[in-house]
Amino acid sequence: MGLTGITGEVRDGMDAALCVWHKDTNKLEYAGAYNPLYIIRNDKLIIIEADRKSIGFHYSDIYSPFTCQEIQLEIEDTIYLFTDGYIDQFGGEHGKKFLRKRFKDLLLSIHNKSMDEQKQILDETIEKWKRDKEEQVDDICIIGVKIKQ
Repeated sequence: MGLTGITGEVRDGMDAALCVWHKDTNKLEYAGAYNPLYIIRNDKLIIIEADRKSIGFHYSDIYSPFTCQEIQLEIEDTIYLFTDGYIDQFGGEHGKKFLRKRFKDLLLSIHNKSMDEQKQILDETIEKWKRDKEEQVDDICIIGVKIKQ
């Protein structure tokens, strides 16, 4: 349902990403509300874009379903789903946002490490970025999965 003009009406939606992995065929179904899916394959980043709309809030009464995308996964692919909290975190030398390019580069530099090592590097990187000066501005959630035989 669209905006009704009622005072106090909530005008906030939720970003999300949803995946279904079919282990028997190694196919992944993905639908996203602003949150893309990243796949690193052969040291290259593949971005599966999300729909540019939120869940739970629409500017019109016209409902349009989210796009379900099917991806054929390959052995050794690394898949990442994430909230925007890491990317939007302020810090660094000039108190700027971490930003998407820096995040992509970081994932590309660590994707061959174990998931435990990746978690540690991601944690250390964002803490160093904040430099004990900046408060965490949003939730930070990163899910990584390595496809094995």
